[in-house]
Amino acid sequence: MPDPDVTVPTGPTAAPTGGPPEVVAKHPEFARLEPRPGASAGTSLDSLRDVPITITARLGHTILPIGEILKLGPGSVIELEEAVGQAIELTVRGVPFATGEVVVVDDHFAIRIKTLLPPRASKGGES
Repeated sequence: MPDPDVTVPTGPTAAPTGGPPEVVAKHPEFARLEPRPGASAGTSLDSLRDVPITITARLGHTILPIGEILKLGPGSVIELEEAVGQAIELTVRGVPFATGEVVVVDDHFAIRIKTLLPPRASKGGES
C-alpha cells in the first residue's frame, strides 16, 4: 500500500522557498460498517414506499425544422404523429413502464393503465 501521506503542491501563492505551498493529503480511514441486528438483507422496499417518483405520460411527438418552430405563436397547432386513441406511454426517469389511454377525471386529464411493460434487463445482466 502506498504511503498514506501524500504531498501535493497547490495554489498560486509562493512558498518561502519560492515554489507553491505544499498540502499534505491523507487517505481516509472509515469505520467498518456492520449490519444492524434485525435488518433485512435488502429485500424489503418498505422504507421506499413514501418516496415520491415523477411519472411522465408521453402523448406524442413530431419533428419540425427550426424555421417552423420560430414561426409558432399563440393559437398555433402542432400536429403529432400519433393517432387519436393510440396508447400513451408512461415513463419513470425516461424508462417506459406502462401504456394506457387518456381519460378525464373531475376536469383533470388522467391515464388509465392498459398494459404494464416487462422490466428491462439491468446493466449487470440481471433482471
